[in-house]
Amino acid sequence: MFTSTISGINRLPNEDKREIFSRMVPPELLEYFGISAKMADPDGNVLMKLNAPEGKSIAEMSLFHKIEFPDPVLYGQIADTMNGQFHIMLYILNDPEAPRFNVDRLADGTPTQFGILHRNLEAERAAMDFGLAPGQIRKGLRLLGEAIQAFEGFLTSLGHDLHFVEPLFYHNAILFERYGYAYERGRRLMECIQAGFSPQGDLLPRLDGSTPFRNPEAAASIRLRSWAIHDGLLGEPFTNVTMYKRVGALAGVSTCNDCQW
Repeated sequence: MFTSTISGINRLPNEDKREIFSRMVPPELLEYFGISAKMADPDGNVLMKLNAPEGKSIAEMSLFHKIEFPDPVLYGQIADTMNGQFHIMLYILNDPEAPRFNVDRLADGTPTQFGILHRNLEAERAAMDFGLAPGQIRKGLRLLGEAIQAFEGFLTSLGHDLHFVEPLFYHNAILFERYGYAYERGRRLMECIQAGFSPQGDLLPRLDGSTPFRNPEAAASIRLRSWAIHDGLLGEPFTNVTMYKRVGALAGVSTCNDCQW
């Protein structure tokens, strides 16, 4: 049975659903952690958790590198758009061997939604000082390019040549630019941010050291800009940014020229 939407895939038997969604996993990730194509460890333990309920147009996939580890090495959330295209709501790659920073929860265990709903300021400061960007609980695996290539293979296997992504943070949008994405909406905001961090820009005076996330050096760093924006530097949340990419195409968009990570 062929299908080309998330809601359609979700109507399939579990075994078929798992096979289709597993196409999103980059082979390099499986090889690195010794995970089989069936998403299992050498002892046969299933390492992929899939939440793709029938009747819904959204699916969540978590892939772990070993049983009972608290965090997945890959987490993806994908949904249908109104016109049947695929929209990546969240895609995370974690290095399980790296230190963990609890930016995703408060001290009492309350979820923060990666700092969007609540903020664990102590954990965020430690993560920033360690070199992480907003929303990261561990450093990444440096496999974003391979992950995008795998996702494009997933798309073409289902008859698609276009997908959308929702960058949660400023640095995510810049990284997507560098991998060939363009803006469906939000480019004007990104250009205003660039102007604001440029000489005589209106954001520079706000990098006044009033919080640990607002130091002057943030103007020249994508990662530190993102922390400052996450800290409320814009006066409003970083939202309403949607990007897209066509399979095999590079849009060549850049709203942050000559800015280091």
